[in-house]
Amino acid sequence: MTESDLRRLLRGLQRGDTDLDETVRRLQRLPMTETPEATLDAHRGLRCGFPEVIYGEGKTVEQILSIAAHLVASGSTLLATRLGPEALDALEAAHPRGHCVREARLFTLASGERLPAADSVAVVSAGTSDQPVAEEAAWTATALGVPVRRVRDVGVAGVHRVLAHQDLLRSVAAVVVVAGMEGALPSVVGGLTDRPVVAVPTSVGYGASLGGLAALLGMLNSCAAGVTVVNIDNGFGAGYAASLIARLAAASHDVAPRV
Repeated sequence: MTESDLRRLLRGLQRGDTDLDETVRRLQRLPMTETPEATLDAHRGLRCGFPEVIYGEGKTVEQILSIAAHLVASGSTLLATRLGPEALDALEAAHPRGHCVREARLFTLASGERLPAADSVAVVSAGTSDQPVAEEAAWTATALGVPVRRVRDVGVAGVHRVLAHQDLLRSVAAVVVVAGMEGALPSVVGGLTDRPVVAVPTSVGYGASLGGLAALLGMLNSCAAGVTVVNIDNGFGAGYAASLIARLAAASHDVAPRV
């Protein structure tokens, strides 16, 4: 249930379109929905501004389809991440109006519910090999109703490439920076903008990158203020965090300054 759903329910009670018993019955179902596959947090959209997201790894195709069907039936936006080819095919067949993003291993289907206003965010990737994680971040933000600006392949080996985008980096609410290897790009970006930087280390790199650990440690030790770091390859977490920042930025425009 979203805030709009709750408001409609209470307005219906106020107008007399819904009786008290029906209202109580629907509110009793609010905290969670139990299915054979999972216990869905039906309250999350109301509490956090976006419904529960399906993490596909470790789930069977049947489990993913069942959970997705319950989310769609409840009127929630569907977002599923870390999906294998079979799960992507199955979701695409079951929900043809959705968006299947194979590069990001992600599927999304908008509910039609009006999402809170949000400023734009930038998703910056160091190399083409980092693109799948960057796209996971970008499409997560899109699912949350946030406009996304993409800057691709601007790693520090040719630092002039990111310097060419300084105006963009200063115009958005937040910047997601995705990089593997030594993970230096977020520090560079953090030194070019006054906007929050959400850094994503990727597992891209040679042996000494240790599956992304070298990039993670490099980002955690960034000398640039304003850089925060999510886990290795966690494009979803970065896109979600940047989206919350973008919503807060948009909301601040409506607050009259004190005189």
